[in-house]
Parts: sequence; structure tokens; C-alpha cells
Amino acid sequence: MSQAASPAGSGLSADPPGGRRAAAVWGIGVAVYFVAVTFRTSLGVAGLDAADRFHVNASALSAFSILQLLVYAGMQIPVGLMVDRLGTKKVLTLGIVLFTAGQIGFALSPSYGMALASRALLGCGDAMTFISVLRLGARWFPARRGPLIGQVAALFGMAGNLVSTIVLARMLHHLDWTATFAGSALAGLVVLALVLLFLKDHPEGQEPPPVHHAGVAYVRRQIAASWREPGTRLGLWVHFTTQFPAMVFLLLWGMPFLVEAQGLNRQTAGELLTLVVLSNMAVGLVYGQIIARHHAARTPLALGTVSATAALWAAALFWPGDHAPVWLLIALCMVLGACGPASMIGFDFARPANPPERQGTASGITNMGGFIASMTTLLAVGVLLDATGDDYRTAFSSVFVLQALGVWQILRLRGRAVRRERERLVASRVETVHVPA
Repeated sequence: MSQAASPAGSGLSADPPGGRRAAAVWGIGVAVYFVAVTFRTSLGVAGLDAADRFHVNASALSAFSILQLLVYAGMQIPVGLMVDRLGTKKVLTLGIVLFTAGQIGFALSPSYGMALASRALLGCGDAMTFISVLRLGARWFPARRGPLIGQVAALFGMAGNLVSTIVLARMLHHLDWTATFAGSALAGLVVLALVLLFLKDHPEGQEPPPVHHAGVAYVRRQIAASWREPGTRLGLWVHFTTQFPAMVFLLLWGMPFLVEAQGLNRQTAGELLTLVVLSNMAVGLVYGQIIARHHAARTPLALGTVSATAALWAAALFWPGDHAPVWLLIALCMVLGACGPASMIGFDFARPANPPERQGTASGITNMGGFIASMTTLLAVGVLLDATGDDYRTAFSSVFVLQALGVWQILRLRGRAVRRERERLVASRVETVHVPA
């Protein structure tokens, strides 16, 4: 008798085998994602240098981050469709070429406009990496390993954040702007060579069933079929609700909040931002293990993370007196570190809801959630700070509005998604029983 089919009813006779070869091939994809995140977050340590180099104010500087997120979010569904149609290797190759070109362009840009265009190009390439890595893991590892594989991939992405925080910051201190960013772009050439030489879309004998592509009609079918699944929509809203508080904190507003609103010096504030990254890496491994062993823990973990984040965010914002105590800020940063791993739970809802030929599209829809929420909050905080004369309490309270919206959608969709998932699982077991040995 064959092994159980995937819950999504893939049509394959067995789960992928996993093993050392799977780890090696998937590791190449993770290395690409690691480099992409390093490039993505490199501006975070170079903000002041960028302002001096391009002679821009804070509003113009923030446009780098907002444009990058806008491009990233806008590319998610197109990239998902590309992954489903072209396969992982081709999409990752294109992504590497684009984000490496963007990093080199940023290194050589003589003007603000060219630098902005380079970051948009980088964001376009970066958008092609994570969905590709998720699909690669689904093709090479058994379905039961999916939650842990996804969390480990995200962990390596946060390691890329650490590299930009520590290594690139030191390079920028000892070298000039061009040498730092052009030198870091060499990492893109290394992973490009690895992908071209060694990466394969799937193991032998695990080819997906052929999909007939028909231009616009195919695109409509893929998006509509993915969106009809309650698990896809639930995945989007879980990602939307959990990811954005940490993203907003790390990407732009954490340092100003800690320094201007909480009276910390830059060194201490930087250490707290690093704590968010370290907490993210530790919590990711824990969440991945829990979900892999207890699938029913997905919703409690997601809602628990949102509740803890909202409680500590409110405590820090509305603490009596001028500044919150340092222990509370430490607790806040540690809980913010759980936001990234919690957002990965969204993919654990979308994955079993869709067959392999729709995995890229469904992942793209899910991945849009957190970045849309992040862009919205980045803009809202900036507008409210200007309108209220830098009142961080009012500005950061916008976080609660998006969290409330997201929680309502999660509670509305979770019942339908879980029932649909159980129906698929029962159907796959019945199908497996009738498959001859």
C-alpha cells in the first residue's frame, strides 16, 4: 500500500522522502533567502549614512522602506503564480539576479532617485525568495515536517538580519559606502552559482502532475481557486495580524520610539532591537516543534501571540510617568520576537488547503497579509506623529486597530478552515486505502 497522500489531495503517490539530499538542496534555497534578507535589512544600519550621502530628510529616507515593502507585497501573487508555472529554480535564479543588481546599484547610486530605484529592484528580487523556499521544502520533505521546515527557513532569514546589524554595520564603519554594499553583493554571486549548479525543483519520481497553462485564464483560475479555500484566507489574516508589530518596530519606528519616547541611548536601543531578532530565532524553533507535533495548537499560538503583543505594547505605551521601565521594554522586545514565528502559522493553514500546483499562489496570497499591515502601520504612525507633535502613544495605538481587525477575521474563518481541512484529510485516507500496493 502506498504512503498517505498529502491532505491537499496532490495526486502524488507518496510524501517526499526527506533525508540528507533533501536537506542539502533545501539548504541552497535557504542560503538564497539568507542573502536576500541581509540585503533587505542592510539599509537599517545605514540610515544616517544614507541621509548624508543623498542629502535627504527623514521623510524621504522612510520612503526607502515603504517602497521596498510596497514592491514586496505587490509581487507576492505574481511570484506565487510564477513559482507554480516555472518552478523554484527559475524563479530563485531570477530573484538572485534582481536583488544582487539592486544591491550593486545601491552601492553605486550617485543620487537619491537612482538609489530609490535600486531598492525597488532589490525588493522585487527579494519577493521571489521566501515563497520559492517554502515550495522547495514542500517538494523535498514530508508534509508533517512542513511547520518546522518553514520556521527554520524564517530563522535563517533572521540570521541574515543579524548579519546586516553586526557585520555590515562594522564594514560601513571601517570601509566606505561603495565598498560595503558592492562587497556584500558578492554573496549574491555565490548563491547564484549554487542554484545553477546544484538546485533541483523536486526529487526523482516526485514530479507534480502537468498543469495546462492558458495565459490570463490560468491566472484567474489559480487565484480564484486558492482564494476560495478558507484555509488560504485564514492564513492571510493570521499573517496580517501577527507579523506587522515586529516588522514596524525593526524596520523603522523602534529606534525612534526607544530613543525619543523612552529616553534610551542609541546603544541600548540597538541592543533591544537585536533582542527582538534573537527572540525571533529562539521562538521559531519552539513554535515549529509544537505545531509539527500538535496541529491543533496553530490557532491558540497565533491568538496567544497577538494577545501578549497587544498587552505589552499597551503597558509600555501607557505606563504612568514619562518612560516605561527597562524590564518592561525588554519583555516587549522578547514578545515582539514571537511575531515572526507566529506569522509562519499562516502558511500552516494555507499549505494543507491547496494542492501542490497551487502552493506558490496560496503562499503568495498569505504572505501579502503581514506586509500590507506593515505598510499601513508605517504610514499611519508617521502621519499620526506629524499630526500630534510626536505623540508616540497616539501614533502607536494604530497597532491595536489592525490587531482587532485581524483577530475578528481569524475568529470568523477558523471554523470553516478546520472543517475543510478535516474533510480533505478523510478523503485522502479513503483514497489511500483504495490505492493498490
